Parts: sequence; structure tokens; C-alpha cells
Amino acid sequence: MSLTVHSPVAGTTIPMTDVPDAVFAQAMVGPGIAVQPKEEPADAVAPIDGTVATLHPHAFVIAGADGRAVLVHLGIDTVKQKGEGFTLHVVRGEAVRAGQPVIGWDPAAVRAAGYSPVVPVVALDAASDSLSLVPTGRTIATGESLFTWGD
Repeated sequence: MSLTVHSPVAGTTIPMTDVPDAVFAQAMVGPGIAVQPKEEPADAVAPIDGTVATLHPHAFVIAGADGRAVLVHLGIDTVKQKGEGFTLHVVRGEAVRAGQPVIGWDPAAVRAAGYSPVVPVVALDAASDSLSLVPTGRTIATGESLFTWGD
């Protein structure tokens, strides 16, 4: 059964290879796509229905009932902000629906702090050929389909 993974933020899709971090660019944690977000305060939302498996101010993982999990990382090196400018709307272990706000943040403030606000969305432990990605360079709204993850 395939799983549709929705965009956690609005912006423009870019290839994972363009993310300025080797861990993401080389798909070390898994394949996916990234979004260059609109630089305005917004909520990053759950990309799938599931449970909040991991939660940090700058990143989260939602695990679906079938065991597939999606990582959303809000910016690059934003862990160095120590939570500054991020607002958690959920707790670890909470059940969420796709589109539900998870973390509030301001991509412009991330950039002003000297970090890239790009948002990698990663299918953890997936084979790269199991994903059907939307084209890069596309303007995408929060909640629109980013990729389909096949079996």
C-alpha cells in the first residue's frame, strides 16, 4: 500500500542533493525531497497520520501505523538555536493527523540567525526507488502531496 507524504511547509521544492548538509544531500538517513520555505512565520504540520516518535524544537519524526516514518527537519544546523524561535504544539507520543500543526517557526528568523531555513522531508529507512517525488522547482502549499511512498 502506498503512503502519500504531504508538505509540512509552503515553499518551493528542491532536490535533496541541493540541501547544504551532507547527511541530507547524500541521503544518509533516507531519500526524500526538500522545501525552500516561504520566509514568514508559520506552523510546520504533520506530513502523515501517525504518532510523534521524535520531537525536538527544530525537527520531528512522525511514525505511521504501518511502521513507515517521516523526518521533517526545520532548517540546517538549527539545533544550534537551542529552541530559540520554535514553538512546540504537540508532545512526543501524541497521535497526529496529516496537516496538524506540530511546530511553529519563522524561516526568516532562521536565516537572520545565519542558518539555512531549507526543510528536508525524509522517508526514513526507505529505498530511493520506492518514492515517487513531485518535480523540483515547484511551488507547493502546506499540506500538498510531496511524494508517494510505495511498498
